[in-house]
Amino acid sequence: MGNRLFQEARKAVAQAKQAASGKIDMSVDRAIAIAKNALSSAYAHSNTAEKAQLRQFQAELDQITQ
Repeated sequence: MGNRLFQEARKAVAQAKQAASGKIDMSVDRAIAIAKNALSSAYAHSNTAEKAQLRQFQAELDQITQ
């Protein structure tokens, strides 16, 4: 099934990107906060390959906030 926290982090980052582009009705700040929390939780419980992908997700999130 995979790492549930990793999957939640990936989904949260995708949701933040959708909020930033206006595709969903959610505050961008709220979506980013949820994604940051999910990334943090997932990072602590991930293997090396997942951590590399999580860093990429973090970079995508950083682009939204710039």
